[in-house]
Amino acid sequence: MDDRTEHQPPLDQQGTALRYLCAVLPMLFYGAVLVVVVSRNPDRLAAALIDGGLGITGLALLRWRRRWPWQIAAATALLTAFSSTAAGPAWVAYVSLVTHRRWRQIIPVGLVFWLSLVARSSWGGINQATYVEVVTGTTILGALTVFGLYLRGRRDLAASQRAAELTAEREQVQRIEQAKLAERANIAQEMHDVLAHRLSLLSMLAGGLAYRTDLNADETREAALAIQENAHQSLNELRTVLGTLRPDGALEAPQPSLADVDALFDEVRAAGQEVEVDDTIDKRELLPVQTGRHAYRIVQEALTNARKHAPGSPVTAELGGRPGDGLRIRVSNPALSGTSAGPGGRLGLVGLAERTRMAGGTISHAVRDGRFILDARLPWEA
Repeated sequence: MDDRTEHQPPLDQQGTALRYLCAVLPMLFYGAVLVVVVSRNPDRLAAALIDGGLGITGLALLRWRRRWPWQIAAATALLTAFSSTAAGPAWVAYVSLVTHRRWRQIIPVGLVFWLSLVARSSWGGINQATYVEVVTGTTILGALTVFGLYLRGRRDLAASQRAAELTAEREQVQRIEQAKLAERANIAQEMHDVLAHRLSLLSMLAGGLAYRTDLNADETREAALAIQENAHQSLNELRTVLGTLRPDGALEAPQPSLADVDALFDEVRAAGQEVEVDDTIDKRELLPVQTGRHAYRIVQEALTNARKHAPGSPVTAELGGRPGDGLRIRVSNPALSGTSAGPGGRLGLVGLAERTRMAGGTISHAVRDGRFILDARLPWEA
């Protein structure tokens, strides 16, 4: 198994230079001591050269300390038994090993380091200076162990912080994506509400032109103009909905509200749909704008649904409510058997259910006494 640790972060040039500096400074100190010793006793020149050569060897070995941490730490520790200048590289290699926090390697290498220290101090005989060197070296070895563990703790803390930041970034990206999906779903629902209403009106008008042979030129021209106007309105409303995709989120036109529902009834009546309205809403000027917008879309989709499932049948729309009691929308039409709604059937009701749920209201639909009844309730606080 490769002894390289998977937890060590890559070093930059500054980090590498700092570690070599920490190894070189003790070498320079002990090298200066050797120079003084040789100047006083030239016979020690060969020993000094060997000492310095072993120190340089230890410095060269540091290049592979991250690949083989315990081997390099043990080798440089052994060099300290014969070379004082090798202490700097040995310290750096040992600290690097301790940062791995592998005690089955740290303890044996630490023992080798300590025995090398004892051997180095005992070459000239055991005396008081030997004890001082051993105690000092043992203290330094303990300090290096604590320092290595401290560095590992700092690395673990930095790694956990980076992991937390990455997790936060991923969560933020997910929230953004979810918000985008939700917005796309809202836009798709708006497009469905707008296009389904307009296209069903166009279908009704075009059907009248296709099957009625009793229309004179003026009536045919009037129906054609109605088709043209509805097609123009379809484009305008689609452009308005797609305006929500603009970067600034600005709409090109005001969104419809409950105040526009009377115009909606007039529009469908002009297209040939028979609608009876019972409006008993009290203090409608106090209705929140967002609630009014939802109410408009519910009525619009209910009328569209009636044209799909019961074409040519009369529709009854009941609107009622007041602040504190909520807003109620009830639309009913005869339930004709064997009538297909065509592509996308029932999707409008699914969209209405989702819209009403998001608005905090409730909606239900059922067939009772031969009539399809859609009943929606929206909150309206006092």
